[in-house]
Amino acid sequence: MIEKQHWHPVASLDALGDAPLPVRLLEEDLVLWRDAAGALHAWPDRCPHRGARLSLGRVCGDRLECAYHGWQFDAKGQCVQVPALPGFVPPAGHRVASFDVQAAHGLAWVRLAGSRDVLPAFAAEDDARLRKLNCGPYEVATSAPRVVENFLDLSHFAFVHEGWLGARGAAAIDDYVVEETPTGLRATQCRAWQPQSNLHSTAPAQVEYTYEVTDPYAAVLTKIPEAGSVAVPDWREAIALFICPVEPERSLVWFRLAVADFESGDEKLRAFQDTIFRQDQPVLESQSPKRLPLDPRAELHSAADRASSAYRRYLARMAITFGVT
Repeated sequence: MIEKQHWHPVASLDALGDAPLPVRLLEEDLVLWRDAAGALHAWPDRCPHRGARLSLGRVCGDRLECAYHGWQFDAKGQCVQVPALPGFVPPAGHRVASFDVQAAHGLAWVRLAGSRDVLPAFAAEDDARLRKLNCGPYEVATSAPRVVENFLDLSHFAFVHEGWLGARGAAAIDDYVVEETPTGLRATQCRAWQPQSNLHSTAPAQVEYTYEVTDPYAAVLTKIPEAGSVAVPDWREAIALFICPVEPERSLVWFRLAVADFESGDEKLRAFQDTIFRQDQPVLESQSPKRLPLDPRAELHSAADRASSAYRRYLARMAITFGVT
C-alpha cells in the first residue's frame, strides 16, 4: 500500500502527556509515547507477549510497561524486563516493532513503511510575521480524499457557507488556472465574492485564493482579500489542511492557521474555523459513495470543478487506493 510510505498526522502534540496515547492510522492501531528525554515513539498498540494494548500501560522513564504482565520495553522496542522471571535476560527477538515518527506543525506524524523523507510542505510555517495555530481534530465520517476535494472546491461557498464565504446571488466562478506540481497540483487566479472572508472582515470583498495539494491527504490555501476590507492592516493568511486517514471512510482533520493576527485569543480564531468546517461536515458525511470515485464517469463534472478533477487524476497517478474507489 503506497499510502504507508507517506507521512500522516496522527495526534496533536498537546494531546501527548505522560501516559501512552492510542491512535489509529490506515486501519492500524498504534501507541504513541514520550520517553524521559521527550523523544517520540510510535509502536503497534499490541504487546508481543499476549496481545494486550500497550496504550493501557505506563511510561517508566525510558521504558514502556505493558499493563497485563508488566513487561518493559526500552526506547528501541527491546524487552528489558519480565517481572515474573527476575533473572531472565530477554533475547533479541523479544521486542516491539517501531515506526518512524516526528513532530512538526504542532502534530505527531507517523510513516508506516518506506523511506519517504519529506513531510507535506507548509511554506508559511517559517514566516515570523504570521501566527500559527491548530484547529481540530475534527472526526469526520468520510474518506480523506473527499475532505481534500471539498477544501479545493470554490463553487460550494455560495450555498454551504452562505453569508460567510459566499452568497447565492454571487455564485458564478471565474476561470482559474490549474497546473501539476511535483507534489500534486496548484490552482491559481481563483476568486470568490465573500461577505465575511475572515474573522476581521469589515465589508464584503472579492478574495483571491491559491490552492496547492502537497500530498495525497494534505493541501494549503492562501487568501488575499481586497484592500480595505479587513480591520487588520496588511492582512494575509494561509491555511494548511492535514488529514489522518484513520479508515477508508473515517478521517481526523486538522487545520493549521498562519494569520497576521497576534491579538485575538486562540478560542476566537478557532471559533471562526469551527463555524466554517461544521457547515462543511454534514454535507461531507452525506456524500455517497464516501470513498472518492476516481473513474471520471462515476460523477458529473463542470468547468468549475477543474481543481477537484485534477486532484482525482493526481491520486490515480500516485496509485492511491485508501479512501478511493
